[in-house]
Amino acid sequence: MTERTAGERPMDLDALEARLKQDLQWLELPSKSWVPPRVVDGRRVRDVVITGAGMAGLVASGMLKRLGVDNHVLYDRAPAGREGPWVTYARMETLRSPKQLTGPAMGLPALTFQAYYQARFGRTAWDALGKIPREIWMDYLVWYRKVLELPVENGVELKRIHPRADGLLDLAIETPQGPETVTTRHVVLATGRDGLGGPWAPPVATALPRRFWAHSADPIDFAALKGKRVAVVGAGASAMDNAATALEEGAGRVDLFIRRTDIPRINKFTGIGSQGVVHGFAGLSDDWKWRFLDHTLSAQTPPPRDSTLRVSRHPNAFFHLGSPIESLVVEGDHLVLTTPKGRYELDFIIFATGFRVDLSLRPELEEVAPFIRFWGDRFTAPDGLDNEELSTSPDLGESFEFLEREPGTCPALRYIHGFNFPATLSHGKLSGDIPAISEGADRLARGIVREIFVADREIHFANLKAFDVPEIQGDEWTDADAPPREGTHAAE
Repeated sequence: MTERTAGERPMDLDALEARLKQDLQWLELPSKSWVPPRVVDGRRVRDVVITGAGMAGLVASGMLKRLGVDNHVLYDRAPAGREGPWVTYARMETLRSPKQLTGPAMGLPALTFQAYYQARFGRTAWDALGKIPREIWMDYLVWYRKVLELPVENGVELKRIHPRADGLLDLAIETPQGPETVTTRHVVLATGRDGLGGPWAPPVATALPRRFWAHSADPIDFAALKGKRVAVVGAGASAMDNAATALEEGAGRVDLFIRRTDIPRINKFTGIGSQGVVHGFAGLSDDWKWRFLDHTLSAQTPPPRDSTLRVSRHPNAFFHLGSPIESLVVEGDHLVLTTPKGRYELDFIIFATGFRVDLSLRPELEEVAPFIRFWGDRFTAPDGLDNEELSTSPDLGESFEFLEREPGTCPALRYIHGFNFPATLSHGKLSGDIPAISEGADRLARGIVREIFVADREIHFANLKAFDVPEIQGDEWTDADAPPREGTHAAE
């Protein structure tokens, strides 16, 4: 990939931005603002607060703005340009998704990654591109935010959601200026893979002193692992990415311990991807949703071929299949890991063991967590298909809103939307991955618009009755059956 000259790049992006602006104008987007303002306790109520300004949060904001809900804001605790995983704990060289997927573009050709990339680097570079470098994807999201003028506030963290007696939500937030309280009608949790919990590591890890281990989502000083004996547990994409990064930073040896006797080879859910799946999955019965996702999770998602080759090309990388951890203990200044196949001395171990839903890890949800309904609260898995991960999935409504475990115990849940990866069982893969993120955001935004309009129906009806701007003035026609006005003649 070759950068274009410094003189070309701004001109090309300027032309693309002009094209996008024209497209939006032709489509009459964004729609005019229509939500009646509310003021409580002397401050303006936000219509929607989105926590998380990564890809999901940005496209959710774009859809709300498109539909005329402009009194919203996105909060992200990360500095600008570091939202989401792309330049933080993501350690792959390229994205997994094919480069041509339109992702968050909301149906606008000039907003696609392809349009952005070609504007920066040219058509020849696009044709030669294999997959998308993750740093350039982050550049694209920064540009996306800029051109759509999305209202992101960085360095802001949501600390607590407090349901009010009047049906609104008070949000305790921490800002660079100190703590504040914001009142809103709806909250969207666009918080990614760990949005309803956090990284998960097995008990054998958590029993160790922290200096000996990390989760693949943690900040890791890979330079400090130079010359060290490093282990990685797992066989997924993040396992390969972390192993490769350690090797490239000079680790003396990297052993990958894989419980299965083979590495998964087939990406099941992606393989049947279609608009039917995108729009039809939510219409399946609960039994069928469970069957689809249980089969996908049981098969597991394979690591990308390129990511696996990135590891295996190093002669000091070793794959151990059929090697679950039997014990892991500290001996002096190092670790000793035992599997059915052997005993290994290590200096450091990385657990690429995914994420778990665990609301106890989300203090911002403490007041509402006891009332949230999960699939395991109401659904019994079909025989032979017990699945703990699916059981702990939130049971969400049509617009990703949380539902009550016991009706009437926490009505405010209908105003809190889980637009993150754990929504998959309820809605399909619309809120965590690139391919159908626009469709997910459209479903979310339309549901919020419907809820807000219905809640304000009395105001809208009053506005309907009060509206009195005439379309015509009354002098545009003559009533043929009316008597002649005084001073005129019928013959006239």
